[in-house]
Amino acid sequence: MLGATDDLSKFGGRCMRQLIDFGYEGAIYPVNPKRDRVMGVACYASLQDTPDVPDHVGIMLPAHAVPAAVDDCIARGVAFATVFSAGFGEQGTHEAALAQQGLVDKARAGGLRLMGPNCNGLINYVDRFALTSTASINGPRAAPGDIAIVGQSGGAGQVNVMWRAMELGLGISYQVSCGNAADLDLLDYAAFMLESESTRVVLMLAERLADGGKLRALSQRAAELRKPLLMVKAGRTEMGAKVAASHTGAVTGSDAVFERVLDQLGIIRVDDYPDLYQCAMLLRRQRWTRSAQVAATSISGGNLVLLADMGAAQGLQWPELSAATQTELQTQLPGFGVAANPADLTAAAIGQKGAFALAAQTILGDPAIEVMMPVLTIASADEVRSIAELSAHSDKAVAIIWSGCAIDDPTLTPKSLVQQGHAVYRDAGPCVQAVSALTRFSAFVNQNPERQPQRPANMDVQRARSLLPSGAGLLSEWQAKEVLDCYGLRATREYLATDVGQALSLAQKIGGPVAMKVQSPDIPHKTEADALRLRVQGDASVRQAYAEVVANARAYNPQARIEGVLIQEMVEDVQEMLIGLSLDPTWGPIITVGLGGVWVEVLKDVTFLLAPSHPAHIREALAGLRGFGMLQAVRGRPARDLDALVDFIERFSWMAADLSDRIVELDVNPLAVRVQGQGVVMVDALMLLGELKS
Repeated sequence: MLGATDDLSKFGGRCMRQLIDFGYEGAIYPVNPKRDRVMGVACYASLQDTPDVPDHVGIMLPAHAVPAAVDDCIARGVAFATVFSAGFGEQGTHEAALAQQGLVDKARAGGLRLMGPNCNGLINYVDRFALTSTASINGPRAAPGDIAIVGQSGGAGQVNVMWRAMELGLGISYQVSCGNAADLDLLDYAAFMLESESTRVVLMLAERLADGGKLRALSQRAAELRKPLLMVKAGRTEMGAKVAASHTGAVTGSDAVFERVLDQLGIIRVDDYPDLYQCAMLLRRQRWTRSAQVAATSISGGNLVLLADMGAAQGLQWPELSAATQTELQTQLPGFGVAANPADLTAAAIGQKGAFALAAQTILGDPAIEVMMPVLTIASADEVRSIAELSAHSDKAVAIIWSGCAIDDPTLTPKSLVQQGHAVYRDAGPCVQAVSALTRFSAFVNQNPERQPQRPANMDVQRARSLLPSGAGLLSEWQAKEVLDCYGLRATREYLATDVGQALSLAQKIGGPVAMKVQSPDIPHKTEADALRLRVQGDASVRQAYAEVVANARAYNPQARIEGVLIQEMVEDVQEMLIGLSLDPTWGPIITVGLGGVWVEVLKDVTFLLAPSHPAHIREALAGLRGFGMLQAVRGRPARDLDALVDFIERFSWMAADLSDRIVELDVNPLAVRVQGQGVVMVDALMLLGELKS
């Protein structure tokens, strides 16, 4: 420990004290040239003087001394160091950021990995190692548990989550407060925690996440191991509106994207720190469900009414109990009548020893029920223990709500039951949230093997790349649609006319009314330039429309490069959709899906998908739109071609994954969704390219 001291008012003193008191059984080498011993342990003048190469070095020195300390670690052959010192990237200055990056570059070149800087270290209950200053571990060391915690913050992770979870009766395996995470980040620690046999649930407190690909891989591993990841993510407010050429850029909010992506990755996002350990209390039991069908029972009807409302709001389902279950309950409780779900046992169960637990067990045995929530208030110790026995021996999940106490045994408490491994909640809200998290994660892991994206046939990636010019900037609609066509994404019947004679010929070829739109990479929104005409029919009208479209485009932007006028079939009786692509700083290419047309920026009824996406995720995303009913049959209006829409979005997502190094933004708006069985066609498209990267 570089900077170890006997002075408990200093960081190095507190860390040294905690390491000793936590019971670490390995060698400890305090380093301080001013002392011979620190807290009774032999002290060394420099890192080079220690008898052995340390596995882990704690650096508790002023910021200006840290680079030299890192040099010493590299020279000594140290593999891992924690830099507690502040004064780096968290200051927000250019100079501080450069100093932090210099530290990382130096360490990586020398084979040294860093935690921090500006962090509060780690606590390892499994191996009895604590390198931290926190007072949250004062007193007797707690037994290791099965919940791991990682975050950038020290106080939030060690007090708001770890200490509070232990106060509830839960046990912790590992806790890491990685600070600025300049080198190793919280995803690296979470990956270690997932692989540990000592951990069943990983809780993450994220202030910033730079690598969406790494989190995507982490979530896949979590699904394989059936170990849930739960996250509180700071920063729910949307970033300020950005200047964007496309509608997609105008409706994409960073937190809205994050919310949808975490859902697709099976990561349970919660709002507040207590939600993390309240959910983990049930999830750590690993009683996975096949559905969201739940049941509850109590002798307090008022508790059940609130529970039913809360459960329904969280997506839980309350199926009717089977006839066999009904008959069994009537046998157990004569005169009880017909049991609803949730089941209010009323006075029929009061005074009959074991009746409450027996009824709960009977309901839990119903094939339709996946989770049981018995509700206790003031009860006898025997009744409480009987419910705990049900929880212990059931293959299904049991989440106990106990709002009162054991009337005849004050030593029997919710905490004592939690310490035994049960999930016990004082109130309905946290219980319902935990059950919802359990059913959602169960659904994710059950479906995960079948939901890995598979590339559709008939995609010409090479040709699509060849159609992209090397420079940055907008493509015309005509050019953009050529690129999209390489992925099997079809436009309306349309042709490019470069003079009025071609326009007349092409309009006659299409037949019927046509749309006429100027084609220019310098005029992205043709409506604003009054450079389009709809439902044009007849030679005279085509001549007039051609002249007006070109003239208005030139007046709108005299420097615009005009490629011609697009002659396009009119599509009627369709549902307009927006399909967009934007680049997110965390996730890379993100697909935006919503109702299209000119109102998209007003209504903002959109959802988001990772690229590439599986059809099942696409269907779920569409079903989550407020306007999803517009795609379904309603009041004589026929259903739209949902299968074709899903196929379009799937192919679009693969294009986004393949070409995101070049395409910065892309809109297909509107995408015309025809009547079921008639497919979809692009009406308009806008593509913005970035510079070709060498």
